[in-house]
Amino acid sequence: MPVSSEALAWDRPDHPVPGRNLAPRNATEPSCFDPHRSAQCAASLVARSDIDSLIASEAGGAGSYRRQWQILNPDHQDLFMTKRRSPLSLSLSRRHLLIATPAAATVALATTAGLHPARSAGSPNDGGDITFLIDSLGGTWIPNNSAISSFQGHIWGHVTDKLIYVDADGKISPWIAERWEQNDTATAFTLHLKQGVTFSDGTPLDAPAVVANLNIWYAGRRNEGINPIGLFPKTYDHAEAVDAATLKVFFKVPTLGFIPTLGYHGSILISPKTIAQPAARQANLGKTSGSGPYLVDSWKEGDFVRLVRRKDYNWGPPAVGHTGPAFLDSITYKLVAEQSLRVSAVQSGQADIGYSPPPLELQSLKEAGFTVATPRYLGFVNGWAINTKLAPFDDVRVRQALQAAINRQEIIDTVYTPDWKLAESFIQSNVPGATDHRELLAYDPARAEKLLDAAGWTKGAGGIRWKDGKPLSLTLHANPYLATSKAVGELSAQQLGRIGWKVAIRAYDVVTFGEKVRFNSPTVPAYEVTRSFIDAGTVASILTDANNGEDWFGLGESDPKINELRDRIAGAGSARVRDPLLDELQKYVLEQGYFIPLTQIVQRIYVQNPKLKGEVYNGIAYASYYTATKSTA
Repeated sequence: MPVSSEALAWDRPDHPVPGRNLAPRNATEPSCFDPHRSAQCAASLVARSDIDSLIASEAGGAGSYRRQWQILNPDHQDLFMTKRRSPLSLSLSRRHLLIATPAAATVALATTAGLHPARSAGSPNDGGDITFLIDSLGGTWIPNNSAISSFQGHIWGHVTDKLIYVDADGKISPWIAERWEQNDTATAFTLHLKQGVTFSDGTPLDAPAVVANLNIWYAGRRNEGINPIGLFPKTYDHAEAVDAATLKVFFKVPTLGFIPTLGYHGSILISPKTIAQPAARQANLGKTSGSGPYLVDSWKEGDFVRLVRRKDYNWGPPAVGHTGPAFLDSITYKLVAEQSLRVSAVQSGQADIGYSPPPLELQSLKEAGFTVATPRYLGFVNGWAINTKLAPFDDVRVRQALQAAINRQEIIDTVYTPDWKLAESFIQSNVPGATDHRELLAYDPARAEKLLDAAGWTKGAGGIRWKDGKPLSLTLHANPYLATSKAVGELSAQQLGRIGWKVAIRAYDVVTFGEKVRFNSPTVPAYEVTRSFIDAGTVASILTDANNGEDWFGLGESDPKINELRDRIAGAGSARVRDPLLDELQKYVLEQGYFIPLTQIVQRIYVQNPKLKGEVYNGIAYASYYTATKSTA
């Protein structure tokens, strides 16, 4: 099988990641046989066959380490679990989570400063504290720089508000902006704001404050290391406050997607006092003032963030059916990097929500009575953006062969569950303006073989194709924002290997991935996309280099067709004009093999205590616990 795989960067003892505490293995391991602690230990332990261990070990005493995993215990105790690492990788389908008996255990219990256990309120709508276990919280808390993180968006969604609300179907509705108008050419917009809204530092959320946010979203302060918001319209000209509750926003050209983009998870409203601070101070989450229903009570880098209810909050989005203060007293986001431990902590009652459980365990979790959510966000499907600057992907026949060689149904059947859907385009099917082009994504290995033959790639020893003394090779980089990325890559590599590709898979942690894996990089032939957006009109400018676009396919100005579609989409003043152009763009990109869709994406997966109810998933598939309640029954 022509597939190779590099070790995960975070599996090296000399490369810890946030949330993992490496300690010398020769540290004394306390016992769980203390009679006062045996009950808690019994409820906390996880026994699994062929488990990925919690010990990373090298030969030699000084080279051995023990990973100490901290999971919040209902009695203010942390659980430090230690197991010996198996040299075998753990298959998702072989994970079995069981509760162990005290006699099977050796664990240590300790206290975590600043954290509180999950508890229920006296009644469903009266307080309560919940704990959310997550595998990362990204690398920086500078609001502009952290906005697109799949992890930090959970926090920002509770401590900040947005001008508009976008639901899971892409429907927009008022929030801080109570209403709005646009001119006939979609170059000028007027926003009317809800009055009486304040940031947590007491500053009013008024028209001048919104202007300050729009300006920083558009331009950032690059000289200080504060980036612009990636999907904010690059056609922005300026905004001006008419009065305290009214502002006008102007664009250089028609920008039909402006209003929907105000609901993007990067478009978070921050106090002007925070915006004025230098980057180093903005990076301190505890010093950031938003207007959301929760406040940052305490946090520790690489460990936890604890949010508490803002009691005077009274301006939630009407679309969620509640506008007053949140019901829950607090939400604690706790880092637990090991996937199985997040799940088992929910099973044993130590936590209320586990993020990103294995897809193949979802059915058994449902059958056991746990709540499982697999919301699809608005955005791109999961797939590969192909770098046409790199051979052999500068040849359209090779790209088309790649498109035809992927068996997408096999990916869903093997890695996922029926909660996942086949890709119909390179845009999720729930995005307004997405169209169905499944005929261009049909699995056709015979066609793929003919295309490669015509391109001069002939099979040699081991079934690998060669041309001009070089093998037909592809390096895939597993995207750490998608838990199943490596498994999907391995299966795709098998499929491609059958028609002559030699595939290598590399995997990094979130921080290293961001440093090493980029669109258009000379070492990245295929960038795996897991990217949300609110309005399909932003797509064309992302794909190309217009207005400092990201130029996903490395085309520059070399493809006049895609650039013409980009410009016509950007200039459309109505959905009636724009939608046929979006359809044409989707068809063209797929025909050219610029984007290789894999599946429609469910990037954010949740397993939850059934006592917790009433959460809402927005258009970016983040769970909001603003409306949630927790019962004692």
